[in-house]
Amino acid sequence: MLGCWRAATAISVGSGRWAGCVCGRHRRISMAKSKFEYVRDFEADDTCLPNCWIVVRLDGRNFHRFSEQHEFKKPNDDRALHLMTKCAQTVMQELEDIAIAYGQSDEYSFVFNKKSRWFKRRASKFMTHVVSQFASSYVFYWKDYFKDQQLLYPPGFDGRIVLYPSNQNIKDYLSWRQADCHINNLYNTVFWMLVQRSGLTPVQAQDRLRGTLAGDKNEILFSEFNINYNNEPLMYRKGTVLIWQKINEVTTKKIKLPKEAEEKEVEVTRTRTKVVPLHCDIIGDQFWEEYPEILAEDS
Repeated sequence: MLGCWRAATAISVGSGRWAGCVCGRHRRISMAKSKFEYVRDFEADDTCLPNCWIVVRLDGRNFHRFSEQHEFKKPNDDRALHLMTKCAQTVMQELEDIAIAYGQSDEYSFVFNKKSRWFKRRASKFMTHVVSQFASSYVFYWKDYFKDQQLLYPPGFDGRIVLYPSNQNIKDYLSWRQADCHINNLYNTVFWMLVQRSGLTPVQAQDRLRGTLAGDKNEILFSEFNINYNNEPLMYRKGTVLIWQKINEVTTKKIKLPKEAEEKEVEVTRTRTKVVPLHCDIIGDQFWEEYPEILAEDS
């Protein structure tokens, strides 16, 4: 009979008992329910429905104030946008069940595969892991993007989870977020031109833009500031899409060939799957036709 030569020990735990040898190497524990375990019954079942796309969308909390305190450039700060993307890439690399992500301004949406069984599809696990990984990455990588700007206080992010049952639903969701990016960026571009170059106060700029349509805003930009909105960077107008792609990496390696005294440098090509940022339209069909694997049933 296998076992430890040392005597077993029994210790009372509430109304239950556990027994095991005192040797840490061979400890075998049989745990009975304690009288306190009933508190687990208060936990709510938050399992996400099966066969649905799981979207975790996070937003910066009080980021208007945060951007002012940290002197973000208006209407767009490349440092802040690239930092957001870096954090999102970190999340995807840690949680590989994410099929695609989309970000703009201070928000990012992460789409988990329909068949994901990660953490038994518990909504709380999806949301807390995404938000905590993103927030900690934001602080960790801050100095890489804001070299001359000290982080004055830690940023906050909140998250929500929404389930989408069909491929068309998830495409429409991402289209909605990109359309929102366009609407917000067009407004902000005109607003800050009126403030920075025309000398209007923020209140006056708001009054000037009240009731204007997209065509009106484009006309203001072109006629008053000689700016063609269509020539603005795609990252501002379209946001950032993150997808998985196979990338060939070429590295130099030193090897020693037979019958040769000295080492020789050779190039080695390795294929790796990486998270790649794209700045493109995802509302039309072209993107989905080019990357059909994102919505594939066996993804």
